[in-house]
Amino acid sequence: MDMDDALNALAALAHPTRLETFRLLVRHAPDGLSTGELVEMTGLSQSTFSTHLSVLVKAGLVVSEKRGRQMNQRANIDALRALMMFLARDCCQGRAELCEPLLAELACCRTEPNP
Repeated sequence: MDMDDALNALAALAHPTRLETFRLLVRHAPDGLSTGELVEMTGLSQSTFSTHLSVLVKAGLVVSEKRGRQMNQRANIDALRALMMFLARDCCQGRAELCEPLLAELACCRTEPNP
């Protein structure tokens, strides 16, 4: 991921509706959710939600695919991984012990509940 891609992704996530939508899709990965389910969950009108969704798709954070008669939305986990790596790439300055707390926090198998 380069600087422009990172800025586009961060700008797309810099809105409460888009951030919550992306987090919902990450929680429902890899299957995703239908656009109708997302509209219902956000409480927005279809047209307003579509505007937010198009920003996420354009930034490469969400992938849309047709399933039957419905459009399904999925979080692009590869884009999330690339953004996280871009942000943390130089965190340890060659000293692995500096990154260990970050890696432990990101581990999916955490036994403690999220705050």
